[in-house]
Amino acid sequence: MNQLLRVQNFTVSRDGVAAGAEQSFERPFGHVDPGRLFAWAGATASWPNRTDPGGSRGLDDYFTRDFTHNIGAEIMGRNKFGPQRGPWKDHEWRGWWGDEPPFHTPVFVLTHHPRPSFTLSDTTFHFVDGEPAAVLEQARKAARGKDVRLGGGVTTVREFLDAGLVDTLHVAVAPVTLDTGLRLWETPDELLDRYHLEIVPSPSGVSHHLFWRK
Repeated sequence: MNQLLRVQNFTVSRDGVAAGAEQSFERPFGHVDPGRLFAWAGATASWPNRTDPGGSRGLDDYFTRDFTHNIGAEIMGRNKFGPQRGPWKDHEWRGWWGDEPPFHTPVFVLTHHPRPSFTLSDTTFHFVDGEPAAVLEQARKAARGKDVRLGGGVTTVREFLDAGLVDTLHVAVAPVTLDTGLRLWETPDELLDRYHLEIVPSPSGVSHHLFWRK
């Protein structure tokens, strides 16, 4: 069975910025306001943190709902897990998500400073140091035949792209300009030597960029 490595619902500004500088406990996305980037998903009926009835249906809702479909494991960079740098000084920190993380699968956190694995609810976090291909092999074994999601952040996605390991990407381009920050690309055309691309506009103003290997 072919297990894909998928990037899903990865959201950038129209100038390619996905996160800002100066990340902290209080500001996971640095100087970038995540509300400006992720408004499209938060407005959908399937947004998992929705507390009121309603929400939009249609294309944006489909991608929000599809986020967990056939995913058996996730790979993320250390900066997506938390703001600490260098050796782990605080093992009490267990991610931004509280006692019930939204992943529901094994998660492999890339770091040069491994720490013991731990489990919260139905999510187990493993801290691994290795080349992208080796980490992907671990994640595929843990996924038990399902696909692996590459969750980000920007540096991690670029690393796996550069290694030629990403099979499909869904990048939501939000109708905002951020000027500075960590960029996924200068232009999506950078990937067209390796991927097909179809761009599907949404009534929300977001453009969904769908890439798959040539």
